[in-house]
Amino acid sequence: MRRYGQTINLKPEAVAEYDRLHAAVWPTVLATIRRCNLRNYSIFRLETTLFAYLEYVGDDFAQDMARMAADPATQEWWKLTEALQSPLESRPAGAWWMPLAEVFHTD
Repeated sequence: MRRYGQTINLKPEAVAEYDRLHAAVWPTVLATIRRCNLRNYSIFRLETTLFAYLEYVGDDFAQDMARMAADPATQEWWKLTEALQSPLESRPAGAWWMPLAEVFHTD
């Protein structure tokens, strides 16, 4: 299992809509998340800053993320959520959410 942390900003006027969407994530999107080997996936919000945490239990993260990106329901979900987000300018090329380095962990 590998842990991932990511961050992104929300547009200030989009907070309520983002919260509303995530109060009822589509079952098809949840099924794709599971099928792509993501577990313990959480998104936290502080004002307009989002922090996502997930655990990956598969063998090929890039392949599973490509499978997720190819899913039609997930593509529709992302159209809704990405319109509300404001990515960090310093993110790596090709990334939407900013990946975070893990600096501490204990079990």
